[in-house]
Amino acid sequence: MAVNNQNIFLIGPMGSGKTSIGKQLAKLLKLEFFDCDHELENQTGASINLIFDVEGEAGFRQRETRMLDHLTSKSGILLSTGGGAVCFQENRQFLQSRGFVVYLKTSVANQIKRLSHDKSRPLLQAKDRLQRLNDLAQARNPLYENIADLVYTTRNQGLHITANELFSAITQKM
Repeated sequence: MAVNNQNIFLIGPMGSGKTSIGKQLAKLLKLEFFDCDHELENQTGASINLIFDVEGEAGFRQRETRMLDHLTSKSGILLSTGGGAVCFQENRQFLQSRGFVVYLKTSVANQIKRLSHDKSRPLLQAKDRLQRLNDLAQARNPLYENIADLVYTTRNQGLHITANELFSAITQKM
């Protein structure tokens, strides 16, 4: 089943599966897949880490907002957003007004497991990763909840099972 020209936007914390689940889900929904961070890297020719190093988080967030505006203006896409995209009202407005928002909810314990070897996420470069993830969850989880049309709790099942469950949940809700 295609969801016609409707957009699906995946939000949630880092390590919730937005990109890996998103790619599989886009195939099932017959939508073109985009990852906001990957698109930013392609556009700039620089890694997210380098953008953070050179421009700081504020510079990165400005670029992210412009990219979100561009991508959410498309039709018939499934977009994986960065975990912090919801921190700005303008971004939340783009997401809410231009598509169906799915919050991939996960626990901090699952994030720690999934991200244990990840060195590529600037906000995870902290001495106490657990505390950093807890702080981010406390600040961002209410924002995710607030704009979500569908909340889906990931449960560490296989990618295909998760994508199929999400496919069913989305097509029932739309």
